[in-house]
Amino acid sequence: MISFDDFSKLNMVIGTIVDVEEVPETDRLLKLTVDVGESETRQIVSGIRHLLSDPKSMVGRQVPFLINLEPRVIKGIESQGMILATETEEGLVLLSPDQEVSPGTVVR
Repeated sequence: MISFDDFSKLNMVIGTIVDVEEVPETDRLLKLTVDVGESETRQIVSGIRHLLSDPKSMVGRQVPFLINLEPRVIKGIESQGMILATETEEGLVLLSPDQEVSPGTVVR
């Protein structure tokens, strides 16, 4: 278990996916370009490609991201956060707000 203080350290915001690219020579990795309400977009590498029939269908979707993780280099690409989603027997389910919100809206 973690404490509430530990949980409150997580910076989760709604981001809008503006581009999706498959990472060459991998079966699972996607590089997402995401607007999280900052002056520049972030790139986030995620191992979810195998769960999607059409990764480009993610473009324009608003989903929660964890954005205060230490950057990590994956296959030579710096990842600046983590997408929050879930997996079912049918594949990936993107979590999303029930109405459009501004990129960078805090998840509480």
